[in-house]
Parts: sequence; C-alpha cells; structure tokens
Amino acid sequence: MTNPSYDTDFYAWTQEQVQALQAKDWPALDVEHLAEEIESLGINAEHAITRQLQRLLLYCLKWRYQPTHRTPSWRRSGRQARDAIADRIERSHSLHDYPLQRLTLAYRRARRDMAEDTGLPLATLPELCPWSIEQVLDNDFWPEV
Repeated sequence: MTNPSYDTDFYAWTQEQVQALQAKDWPALDVEHLAEEIESLGINAEHAITRQLQRLLLYCLKWRYQPTHRTPSWRRSGRQARDAIADRIERSHSLHDYPLQRLTLAYRRARRDMAEDTGLPLATLPELCPWSIEQVLDNDFWPEV
C-alpha cells in the first residue's frame, strides 16, 4: 500500500508507519517506501564513515605538511572524527571493515581538499595514503614531519 502522506508530510508518514508497526497493522504499512527508507539508513551510515574518514585524513595531512600552523583544534577535530567513526562501528559491527574499504577514496578527497585549503601543489602530497588504517584510527597517532 502506498501512502500519499509520504510525499506531502514525511514526518507524519513516519509516525503513521511507527504506529502501524507497533500495532502489527500489516495492511497499513507502506512497504515500498519503508524498504527505501531502511536502505537509505544503511547508506547514510556508510557515507557518515567516509565523510569522517576524509575529515580525519585532512587533519592528518595538515598536521604533517603544515607543522607551524598546528592548533589544539586540529587535534580535537581529529579526535571527533575518530570518535564518530568508532561510534558508527560500535552501533553497526558489520561496518568494521568499512573504513579500510573507503581509505583510498577518502584520502584522495582529503588530498584534494588539502591542496585547495592550503594552496600547496597537489604534487606535494603523496598520491597514495602514507598511513595504514590502523594508524589513522589510532587516537594517539599524529604524523610527524
């Protein structure tokens, strides 16, 4: 059954669907849209890890290539990114290997962002990530010059 409120009032639709699920009112469920939304939740979790990994790698690059500009906020931002990744994995153990799967893509994007943010030529930065995923996710790791 498709429900028109899905397109006109998404929040109302979610509340209707929750009530139908709790009441086990199977005919009232908008199965097609529920399936899409559940799939979307999984994709969002993956994207969140990729974005945080990209952010973390950007700060690792800044730390390594701009040592005279280091600030406590860089450490805090790196810690926050690591925490966000760890939190996602803790809630969804099946995403444990996802940071490794996304390391190449996240590094390529962080490298591009680093060049844009700093004006450093892209060629200044290693083409491939110089750190292992274990290093990157280690709370005590900060690349040295």
